[in-house]
Amino acid sequence: MVSAVARLRGEAVRDVTLRSDARHLKMELESGLILVVSAEQDEQGRPRLEVDVVDAPQDASSKQQIEVRFD
Repeated sequence: MVSAVARLRGEAVRDVTLRSDARHLKMELESGLILVVSAEQDEQGRPRLEVDVVDAPQDASSKQQIEVRFD
């Protein structure tokens, strides 16, 4: 977790999204990196904090949703 967050030092925040139940926080940075923090429970019911740093998709079409129609 420390190495993932250390990678963000000096980054500027572009956008922050917090899920309505406050279990997931997504922070988009100017460099294109995305920080995702999740609070979950393990199988025994103990709290577990997960932190991931990922690169944003480079393909602009991957950000669009696909519309599917059923007849």
